Formats: sequence, structure tokens, C-alpha cells
Amino acid sequence: MQILWVLMALAMFSVVLLPVFRRRRSGIQLVTPGDPDAADPANYGFLRQEELDIRMPGPDADLLNVLDVVQRTQDYRAASQLLAGTETEGETRWQRVQAFAGAAALELQQRPGGVSETPGGQWLRVWRAEAPKDAGGAAVHAEFLVQQAWRTSTPGSDDFRIIMEEALSACGDAALLSPGDPIPYIIELSVARGLGYSQPEFEKLWLKILDRSPSHMGAHLAALHYWCEKWHGSRETAYAFAEAAAARAPQGSLLAAMPLFAVFEHLPEVNLVRSFYQSEVVTKAVHGALYAVHAARPDDPMLAHVRHLLICFLVRGERWSEAMDQLVRVDGHVGALPWTLSPDPASDYAIYRALAVAGYEANGGSPATLSH
Repeated sequence: MQILWVLMALAMFSVVLLPVFRRRRSGIQLVTPGDPDAADPANYGFLRQEELDIRMPGPDADLLNVLDVVQRTQDYRAASQLLAGTETEGETRWQRVQAFAGAAALELQQRPGGVSETPGGQWLRVWRAEAPKDAGGAAVHAEFLVQQAWRTSTPGSDDFRIIMEEALSACGDAALLSPGDPIPYIIELSVARGLGYSQPEFEKLWLKILDRSPSHMGAHLAALHYWCEKWHGSRETAYAFAEAAAARAPQGSLLAAMPLFAVFEHLPEVNLVRSFYQSEVVTKAVHGALYAVHAARPDDPMLAHVRHLLICFLVRGERWSEAMDQLVRVDGHVGALPWTLSPDPASDYAIYRALAVAGYEANGGSPATLSH
């Protein structure tokens, strides 16, 4: 059953509506909505595609509330207070810094400003101007510049380098304001990738992060990009980095899932062979990630990231029941890999979700048999 042919066909025809699949033991086929045999994700309590939140991988009510206040009032103070009350070394602070920076970047993209219009993200400029010693504001500004470089410029161009150099300076300012904080250095990992740090320079930066937060999952994911074949390393180097992180992961750490991210970063451009996703390398990485999510704290901020990537691999490997087990735990938020690589994350996620439901029911599953 070559389900990835279905995915390619959907992509080629730019399907934007949730596809409906037939639940047959002989295979999974596209059918029209309303067909009596159609598998319906709504039967499992899943949200409609248009209701999926593409901003975050999982729920963070405090962040969403503050983002709403900041964007509605253009007053940065709620964001400043939230970051000030968030643990410095933890994953949550890093995700919130990224979210605030991303919100400002998106606002600027939507409202670049002009003669009679204030540019979007003005609250971040006011934040830096009125509170130059605020470590949270400094970190958000540095991350904002990094995101701007990747969003608006081509790596290697003069514009890209200029913005990245400015981001590097902003990272230094943020580090001075919060000496024990790993986040300015985590932001610099992206700068290092963009500006092409030498490996000794990168390793020196990496040691600063390990000194401050040795088990930081977000930092490891950012560092993995540098070591990938498409940037400044190789497949072997990236795998070695991920496997070393997994080997030294403390009990309950999601670092055990790092090899799965390394495999994902080196997937071939096109692979329609089901056996690839059932190969020893992929199976081992998937099992490591499954072990990690089972052992992790339920409130680990990075848990949703791992679950989302697992959904991708479990569906491609036709491990329907295990895919459904992950889906019921993350549905509603899709701001994570692999969906965020798509121009329409909600649509890509919904396609995989529909495939999982169809495959699950084709093998005898039903809402009644799915544990929550």
C-alpha cells in the first residue's frame, strides 16, 4: 500500500480541503465527503482544519493570553512581565522568546509601514527603547533579527549578512544583561549557521550553552541544524551529535528523541518506498523517540515537538495505532516540525491525521477502541 503516492498527488493538486479516505482492509482510497465508508477524524474529537492553531506546538495559555494583549494594545509590558517570571534555563522561556519574536516579525510582514502607517511590531521597538536593560526584551529583539534574516533575505547575500551581524551584536547585549541565561547563546546558534562559523568557533559557542543548560532540548535541535549535511556538517556528523546527546540524556529527558530529528533532517527529497520508514535506522530512531515521550514529564514543553515528528514517521511507516496515540495528545496545535515547513501547516497535518484515522479504522480500530 503506497500511501505516500496519495500524499504526493495531494501536494501536486494543491488540496486545501481536508481529504476523506475510505476505510477498507484492501487499501486506503480517496472518496468524496459524505461517503458512508469515509473515515471521519471528527469522530475522535479532532478539531476542524480551520480551527488548528499554527502558532505553537502545544498549549501555553499564559503565552496566548499575553500575545493577545500585546498585539491588541501594542503595549509590551505584559510580555516583559511574563518573561521575567519564566525560568531562565527552561525550555518554556525559549519557546516564549521565539513566539514573541515571531509575532513581531509577522506583524511587520503584514504591515511594513509607510508614510501614513506605523509598521507592525512597533511594540518591540518601544520595548527596547523604554527598557534597554530588560533581558527578556533584549533576547526577543535578537531572535526577531534572526527570524527577519531568514524570512526576508537569501543566505549568503549582503542583506542577510548585515541583518545577521546585527543579530550577533544583539545576542551579545542580551548575554550581558543575563549572564547565566543560555538563550542569547541559543539564538546565536542560528547566527553561527547563517554566517558559517568554523567548527572550532561553533564548538566554543556550544560549550557556553552546555555550561548553562546541558540538557536543553531546544538548544540541541538548533545545534543539530549546523551539523547537518545541508549546512556545515554531514549526515554522519549529525547522527553522531544526535546519538551522543541521546546517550547522555538524563532519565526523563527528551534528548533520547534526538536521533529521530537527525533522520528527519536527512530524508531524501522524494521517497515513496514504505520499507524505508520501516528500516532499521528509522525504526531505532522511532523507538528512541517513543521511549522518550513515555518517560518524559507530561508538562515538558518540548513533548509536543517530539509527538508531532513521531506522527509523521508513524504514519509513513503505517503504524496507525501508535500514530493515533500521538494525535489524540497534540491535536489542536500544529506549530511544529514537520508541518511548519509547509506553506499551509494545518493542511499538511490534517492530511496525515486523515491517513492515520483511515489506516486505524481499516485495521479494526474505532473511537471506542482508542485510549485517551
